[in-house]
Parts: sequence; structure tokens; C-alpha cells
Amino acid sequence: MQLSILKININNELDVVLAYKRAMQLSERLGLQQANQTKFATAVSEICRNVVEHVGSGTIQFNISEVSGFKYLEAFVTDRGRGIGNLDLILENRAYKINSRGSGIINSKKLSDLFEIESDFAKGTRVKLLKKLPATGPSISKDTLEKWALEFEREADISPYAEIKTQNMQLLEVLEQLRIRNLEAEQQLQEIRRLNTQLQKSNQEINQLLDEREKKNLILQDINQHLDAFAHTVSHDLRAPLQNINGIATALEACLEAGQLEEANHVFPMLRQQTQKMDRLITGILAYSLAGHHNLPKKVIDMQVLLHQVISSLNVPPLFKIDVQPELPILYTQEIYLYQVFSNLLGNAIKYHDQPEKAFVRINFEAQQDWLYFTVEDNGPGIAEEAQHQIFSMYESGNAMSRPDSSGLGLSIVRKIIEEKGGNIWVDSQGRGSRFSFTWPKEEIVQES
Repeated sequence: MQLSILKININNELDVVLAYKRAMQLSERLGLQQANQTKFATAVSEICRNVVEHVGSGTIQFNISEVSGFKYLEAFVTDRGRGIGNLDLILENRAYKINSRGSGIINSKKLSDLFEIESDFAKGTRVKLLKKLPATGPSISKDTLEKWALEFEREADISPYAEIKTQNMQLLEVLEQLRIRNLEAEQQLQEIRRLNTQLQKSNQEINQLLDEREKKNLILQDINQHLDAFAHTVSHDLRAPLQNINGIATALEACLEAGQLEEANHVFPMLRQQTQKMDRLITGILAYSLAGHHNLPKKVIDMQVLLHQVISSLNVPPLFKIDVQPELPILYTQEIYLYQVFSNLLGNAIKYHDQPEKAFVRINFEAQQDWLYFTVEDNGPGIAEEAQHQIFSMYESGNAMSRPDSSGLGLSIVRKIIEEKGGNIWVDSQGRGSRFSFTWPKEEIVQES
């Protein structure tokens, strides 16, 4: 479907200006936006100017055409010139210079929604420029188009200078709109870059949180495994003295029923021994569970005084010698931690010594770059090499001699406390004698004024 509107002969520059004006008027009446009006009229002007400059004369026919169900404002420009020999190269942007015939064709193609061009040698060139009409535009009939054509014929002569000035003003307006859109696009790009940067930062923070959560999950799994092992061991070792107490109580009951008071008097010490063993076990479990709590208060501790208190609290045999290095440091730390560490190490040295009449223990101290090094060395029976890696576990003594007064938790408590402070503990023993060494944070030394 095609409706003809008007036809203009193109012979000079004034006709080019008229074609531009009619293109503006028609696109305005057909509901095109200002920017599209200017684009269509500029494309028409480019092709018409080519006709004047390169051929001399031609025609332009304005129509309303329908393509694929959509309506278009069409400008059909024809001439009877020699034709364009290198049209394919021009359309590929490879055979024209600025302000040449080719540049007008390329510019018009860019400004049109649909563009068709045919050119034959000695038969001239035919160009169709189409601009899509809005669906909300006015309803067009043949009578309406005839009325428009009549109005254009009655229109007063136009001034080429006024029309060119109007064209320039319209072009400047379009350029200003393009400039504003470019600014808006640049602002949008900057906002997108900012959002991308923020998104990358958020992703990094999320990844860090996920890594931290994974680490804490691993720590929690390890703690749960220790708790399971701890609960299993505690339940097993608490059951033993309870069973012994139950057996002794049954025997005591039988003695009393039989009137064997002398036999009952022999059973009572056994009962007391089992209850004491259970008390030591429960006390040790409590100390182990409390070891490593961050909320324990710190205070200024004179190591010389602390060790004197520890030694005084122990049952030291008369001939047992304990040598403490003089000039020990003053620390700002948790008193109960150091008290438990030295109480267990010295208590074990006394408890497991097989020659108390020849026994001695030596406590030494050395300050190095980041850590304080303490050693507790004895001349006791020593610890077998294969047992040295086990003695810091719960209920492992590393000694073949069974001790009813041992809970089996002492060295595990010591290790837990020292590891909580960030330090390490180890043992050296070859043959007779053992040397326990552990590190303590040097930052807790109280500097002299």
C-alpha cells in the first residue's frame, strides 16, 4: 500500500531547501518526534544536494508506504544521470571522501530507518529514504494528503536563507539533545562502574566471611571430636571407681551382716581410697575444662614468690632437692595458669621419682626474642621414647608404675594452658632424667621502672 503526497522537481539549491522544508512539515504532521523530523529532513537534503551537484536535475516524491505491516514516510529521489560506478564500495565506507557524493549517501543511510539505492549506467540513480511512523500518529486518508498538498501549493515563496537558518537551529537543537544524552550515558556508565566496584568488594567480603565460617566450622568439628573423646574417656574412668566403691560397699555390708567387724575395719580404708581417687579425678576434670578460659583476670606475679607457694603446697620428701634459678621475671598474667603448670610439673617430678633420697629438680628460665623459655629438669627414672608423644594426652602418664593418687590429667591440663597462651611444651628424656620445656609470651614481662 502506497499513498502519494507531493512531488518536487530538484534543479537548484532552492529546491533542495524546499525539499528539506517539506520533509520537516510532513514528518511533523505525521507525528514524528523532533529529533526524527530533523534526521529525515537532513537525509532528504543530502540526497537532493547530490542530485544538484552531480547530475543537475531530478525529482523527489513523498509517499506513505507500508513495509512488513508498518507505515513509513518515504522520500523517493530519482535522477537521469550517468549512474554511480562504485556504489558497492561507497556503501562499504571505503570509497568516499568527506563532502563527496559518497559521504552524502552514507550519512543519509545512517539517518534513515530503511534505505534503498539503485544506480545503472546512463539510466540514473534511484534512492528511497524511509522513516518509520509512530503507531500513535494521526489517522491518514487520501483526502487528508490532498488537502496537505493544496496547502503547500498556496504557501508563500520561501526564503532560502531563512530556511537554512531554521535548518541550522534545528540541527543545533538535535546536537544539544545528543550532548545531553551522551552526558546521561556517561553518568550511567560511571554509576555502573561504581556499582561493579561495590559488587566486587561485597563479593570479596562474602568470600572472606565464607572462609572464616569454614575455618570456624573446622575448629568446631575439632572441638566436638575432642568433646566426644573427652566424654567417652571421662565416663569410662568415672565408672571404674564407682564400680569399685559399689563392690567395697557390698563387701562391707556382708561383713556387717556376718558380724565381722575386724574385717570391716580393713575394708573402710579401701573405700576411702576409692572416694579420694574419684575426688582427684573429678577435680582434675574440672581443672581441664577450665584451662584456657580467656575471662580469667590477670595480675602482677612475682615468679619467685609463686614458685615458693607451689613448692610449699606439695608433699616434698625431706631429702628431695628443688633448685630454683634466682632472678626470675615478674609477669602480668593469669596466676592460676602458672600455678597449675608448675604444680603439675613439680608434682609429677616428685610423685614418679624412684630414688627420693637422691632426687633433685632444677627450674631454669631464659628470655629470648619473642618468648620466655622455662625448664623443669629432674634426675628421675626418665620417660621411654615411645611414650613421650603420649604423655600430654588425657589419662596418659608415660610411666609403667601405676599411681592410685594420679588422675592422669595433669600434663594434658598443662598443655592446654600453654597452648591457650600461644606457646608450646615438649619433653626431652634419654635414659634417666627428664627435662620439660615450655614457652610463655614475652610480652607479659613487667618492665622495671
